[in-house]
Amino acid sequence: MPDPNGFLRYDRRLPARRPVPVRISDWREVYPPAGEELIREQATRCMDCGIPFCHDGCPLGNRIPDWNDLVRTGNWDAAVESLHATNNFPEFTGRLCPAPCEAACVLGLGGQQPVTIKQVEVEIADAAVARDGLRPRPASAPTGRSVAVVGSGPAGLAAAQQLARAGHTVTVYERDDAIGGLLRYGIPDFKLEKQHIDKRLAQLTAEGVRFRTGVDVGVDVTAEQLRAEHDAVLLACGALQGRDTPETPGRALRGVHQAMAHLVAANRVVAAAGDGRPAPATLPDGTPIDAAGKHVVIIGGGDTAADCLGVAHRQGAAGVHQLDLYPQPPTERDAARDPWPTWPWLLRNYPAHEEGGERVFAVAVQEFVDDGTGQVRAVRIAEVTVEKVDGRRIVTPLPGSEREIPADLVLLAIGFEGTEQQPLLAQFGVTRNARGAVDARPDWQAADGVFVAGDMHRGASLIVWAIAEGRAAAAAIHTYLGGVGELPAPVDPARQPLAAR
Repeated sequence: MPDPNGFLRYDRRLPARRPVPVRISDWREVYPPAGEELIREQATRCMDCGIPFCHDGCPLGNRIPDWNDLVRTGNWDAAVESLHATNNFPEFTGRLCPAPCEAACVLGLGGQQPVTIKQVEVEIADAAVARDGLRPRPASAPTGRSVAVVGSGPAGLAAAQQLARAGHTVTVYERDDAIGGLLRYGIPDFKLEKQHIDKRLAQLTAEGVRFRTGVDVGVDVTAEQLRAEHDAVLLACGALQGRDTPETPGRALRGVHQAMAHLVAANRVVAAAGDGRPAPATLPDGTPIDAAGKHVVIIGGGDTAADCLGVAHRQGAAGVHQLDLYPQPPTERDAARDPWPTWPWLLRNYPAHEEGGERVFAVAVQEFVDDGTGQVRAVRIAEVTVEKVDGRRIVTPLPGSEREIPADLVLLAIGFEGTEQQPLLAQFGVTRNARGAVDARPDWQAADGVFVAGDMHRGASLIVWAIAEGRAAAAAIHTYLGGVGELPAPVDPARQPLAAR
């Protein structure tokens, strides 16, 4: 029985972030461990509602009230089991997910602050590591069937673990030099230290998952070879095709880059430093992409832009401006626009924003300004209004509002256009749809024996959706291979987030 008065006795509290001057001098995570007393207090705020809408806010179907009450009563081992029953990697989601479950918390309907679900989750996940070191759970007997997983992000890894535990032989193919996908080189260490990935990989390896890095499927290994070696193939290659702005004058100037190129270069520097190897922040062709001493302009207002902001601070930028096309969001939910329990449009201040920089809303870049040598020296912006007409976005500059912002480095963080156009698509007989994603049948197949999951299927989305789709696709593959019993399938290919109709 939960504490019915917990939310009345305790306010919502999060652990204090590490001090700004300290944390921008290193790459360690922003949040220190919360401590058992604080987490028990926060878990006590959960009311165990008769209809817990947090379940619907989370595509994984996490048993949130269950593990909240187990933490409240100090039953941490059972809380670990309950959490892992629906989520393969809660230490990832607890650090990276924006928590749509909290937006759907019933306390939000009553004008209270929602339960700190995400923080409780990450503390349970870390407790699992402290208690048994992520004990492997290998299958009791092999099935004799083999699956290839192409891509090692959260969708691919979740599917691989589910299938390996069901007894199938699983090989994960990754074109990069290390496993983890976007988690490895796209997410900065101040949000996710890579030790957490490595610990999971050790568990998956002990459960029988095989990893092959530096293999570009469709180039180094053909689709025909994979089909010959495996009984099923799962494509989980992500949605890394960055949205660009080629029509903007000056786009080809030196110093104007995709945001992900900046993040990958920075992550490689941190990884090399951890291995005792010096490495500069450069693109694959050797072009420097370090913010040190530079005036940086980040175009975009989402997670990727905030990640670039935090990286620029740690690299020692001279100054940073973050530009957002849309007006400044409200600080409280607009029930007419985003009724509870849907995900609300709000002003979200990330830890990086308290570290410095200036946010500029309702502006659009009119030109990247040349310094006369082919290097960007400024961006010319104008204030704009944005409206939707027949489903199309119309951006209108306000006359007389143009001005320049100094810029030595410009980072485009304006979203993604789906999965990359690459040789494996044609070889497997699949195509990208109008959104740049790959469609799946109701059984998660994109072609006979070829399954698709995660951002490659959904488009750029949240980590919880990637894990949920990986688990669901694994269940479909298990059935396709004639596996005994059923694996959990939290979503189907047509499932969408909570939305007002």
